[in-house]
Amino acid sequence: MIPARFTAVLFPLVMTFFMAGVVSLLLTVVNLGMPAGFLLLWLANWGLAWLFAFPAAMLAIPLARRIVGWMTAAPGA
Repeated sequence: MIPARFTAVLFPLVMTFFMAGVVSLLLTVVNLGMPAGFLLLWLANWGLAWLFAFPAAMLAIPLARRIVGWMTAAPGA
């Protein structure tokens, strides 16, 4: 089992894995349809998307938390 202290890295790693897969699948189908060799093309697009999505998420998560903090009221306020 992986120690809980790695949650801050593991959560975006897993989340971007799924998000990059879904988005790359959608964009591949919309732009190309289902050509011969679709699976390999999609997997290549997925890998490229994930390569960018994970570091982007690591940078965006703290900013998103701050923005959401500004948008919401503190408990009891």
